[in-house]
Amino acid sequence: MIALLLALAGGLGAMARFSLDSWITSRWRAPLPVGTVIINVTGSLLLGLLTGWALGAAGGEVLAVAGTGFLGGYTTFSTASVEAARLARGGRGLAAVLHAVMMVCLGLGAAVLGLWLTGP
Repeated sequence: MIALLLALAGGLGAMARFSLDSWITSRWRAPLPVGTVIINVTGSLLLGLLTGWALGAAGGEVLAVAGTGFLGGYTTFSTASVEAARLARGGRGLAAVLHAVMMVCLGLGAAVLGLWLTGP
């Protein structure tokens, strides 16, 4: 049953990512892929919050379905890597480095903030 819930949650997370990214990119033109940054940072924050909460209260199944399933489908670090490579191949090396460093630092910072806010 957990595997089915994980698959369903992953699909819902991927749909949420696609919808949010489409909405962001249709409204905000930027030199960097802002949609992916926003999605990965909010996903990292949510995973930090969820993990901190789960460590104190919930069982492993909740963390697996919500964290691995939904947020695994929602976040997209592989897309961020491809976008950084595209920037670099397009002659925008500084933008590629900025994008990659920003993604890691903001994502990690958001996860730590989430853990701090909900941790035991």
